Amino acid sequence: MTNIRTTHVGSLPRSQIVADLLFAKEREEPVDPAAYDAAMEQATREVLRRQAEIGIDVPSDGETSKISYATYIKDRLTGFSGDSPRRVPADLMDYPAYAERIGRSGGTPTYRRPRCTGPIAVKSMAPLHRDLAVMQVAMAEAGYRHGFMNSASPGVIALFQPSDIHADADAYMEDLAEGMRHEYQAIVDAGLTLQIDAPDLGLGRHMMYPDLDEDAFLRRAAIHVDLINHALRGISATCVRLHVCWGNYEGPHTRDIALARLLPELLRLRVGAVLFEASNPRHAHEWTAWQGVKLPQDWVLIPGCLDSTTNFVEHPELVAQRIATFARLVGPDRVMAGTDCGFGTFAGYGAVHGDIAWAKLRSLVEGARIASRNI
Repeated sequence: MTNIRTTHVGSLPRSQIVADLLFAKEREEPVDPAAYDAAMEQATREVLRRQAEIGIDVPSDGETSKISYATYIKDRLTGFSGDSPRRVPADLMDYPAYAERIGRSGGTPTYRRPRCTGPIAVKSMAPLHRDLAVMQVAMAEAGYRHGFMNSASPGVIALFQPSDIHADADAYMEDLAEGMRHEYQAIVDAGLTLQIDAPDLGLGRHMMYPDLDEDAFLRRAAIHVDLINHALRGISATCVRLHVCWGNYEGPHTRDIALARLLPELLRLRVGAVLFEASNPRHAHEWTAWQGVKLPQDWVLIPGCLDSTTNFVEHPELVAQRIATFARLVGPDRVMAGTDCGFGTFAGYGAVHGDIAWAKLRSLVEGARIASRNI
């Protein structure tokens, strides 16, 4: 019997204590460093314990210490200050009344997105090394021997935090790639799998480059892929996985570029696994895009088997069916069950209630067990 393993995209619900501390630090309010570190450590230990209790095979630290999956880099790289105007995805601009409604309801997170205002270099590796050390202790306590840690792609940093000093986006992302590669290497050196979060390869179509047609966007996406590969130089592909998505928000998503069009660029990534949306109503049909595709050697597909924007708890039988679909396409040994996106992409914000997020992950594990018995 093939054992279908389970994982997720990385971010998990943070406690109110953690969210309050993260936002206090974000507002530059006085925070006791010892109390802050103790709270982050305790929360990380709890998030690993809960993943182990549920039965998740490949866990993360839940991105506990990060206020968001991209803007955290201001504490690790030099050159970032101030704030950036919010970019509204093109599909929401097509429905302005809906966009206004979700804005009024608090459906969008509010926090600083510092822009690039100076030269980019490593500012401090201490926050990363602290996260690595805390996760390793928490993993050992929970009985894990291996896990993964998230890190932002150059493109997604540029998507949310534009530059005031670079001549163009390419020069900016080149500097970001050089700055981030130290973090990438450190995560792998610590014995964890590195997960590159690259929504810019999907979400970028309708948020970063909304004025381009699809062919022009794909030429831009090719540059994003080249820069990711360049930043990963010297790192074995088997130590890296990458997450691509079209935006972790409930909306029409009618401007999303099709996976089939994006696939040729994704297949050039020097990674060992790819996580992608496969459950939400806009992308669930795209399993067909993988039919007949020759996967790079040792690649693993990690389709989202849970929607990360709805409080429906997927039935384990549905999860099992979704897993089986991909297992039939590429073989069960090349499939791992994942989620469409994270459940705590931004601290204090998530479309899915925390308790329900954990219930969904339980369903993921049970669905993988069913699929493992039936494949």
